[in-house]
Amino acid sequence: MAQSDEEDDYMNMVFEDAPKGPKHETSLQRAARKRKEGEARARQKTKAEREADEEAAREASLATALPESNKGFKMMAKFGFKQGDTLGQSNDARKEPIRVNVKDDRGGIGLESEKKRKFREQWEEAERLAKRSKEEEGDYLEIRRQEQKEKKAERDLDSAQRTAERLSEKEAEEKDSLESGEKPLKNINVLWRSRARRRVEIKRDKQQRRELNDSIASRLPTLADADDGDDDSKVAQGRDLAPFYTTLENDLDDEDPELAEFEALPVAERLLKLLTFLRDAHQYCLYCGYQYPDAEMEGCPGLTEEDHD
Repeated sequence: MAQSDEEDDYMNMVFEDAPKGPKHETSLQRAARKRKEGEARARQKTKAEREADEEAAREASLATALPESNKGFKMMAKFGFKQGDTLGQSNDARKEPIRVNVKDDRGGIGLESEKKRKFREQWEEAERLAKRSKEEEGDYLEIRRQEQKEKKAERDLDSAQRTAERLSEKEAEEKDSLESGEKPLKNINVLWRSRARRRVEIKRDKQQRRELNDSIASRLPTLADADDGDDDSKVAQGRDLAPFYTTLENDLDDEDPELAEFEALPVAERLLKLLTFLRDAHQYCLYCGYQYPDAEMEGCPGLTEEDHD
């Protein structure tokens, strides 16, 4: 057993390092080393590598304090400056040098400020145009809303005039009065007089066209009765026939200041007058579409369309 204990433990054996090469390099190794060094010196560094080296050198210079042998340090030392002190008497004065901002482009000094100014002006101009476009869009939409509102008011006005005329004629018939169509225009209520005037004008235009056609036909040579022999030349030429047209000789445009004054009012104001008349005279609400039995008109929300929303 003693002999076995003295034997080496091969599991815990420590082997010496591999033998190193010769202490002196061979000629081949020296030639290879010089070739690599020459290639490294001959290789041109890229722009990024040069910038990185310059940045590292600049940072190293800024991180290194001025030595006491520096001429600038000696000048500051005469004024009481010590290594690590601030520049100035204030406690929050600068201790580190001002950072260097390297200009790596070819633009002149102040070019960046000019670019910022132009960019700011372009931004303000774009913002102004966008705001103006938005305002114009809002104005256009408002104009369209007003136009639609006026068209709706004109339709309501025409409906109110038609209803007021119908109810008034019905009331006149019940009282055995003269119909509105047989009255002179100036005797018709001004609230719907324009409707009656338009009907008269349409009827007059048709009559004028008919009479004009008849007058042209009357000027053609025609045969006359054999018994009428007063003037054979006139009979032969047809000039003795009386003309059929008479309305063309009359004044067609009768002045109506009261109607002109009413038509000059805004559509909304004329409509309001019609709505008030229908309620007061006939207990009728245009937007309810119903004629109430009494003047209280119980159940009607109000006078205007907004009251019925």
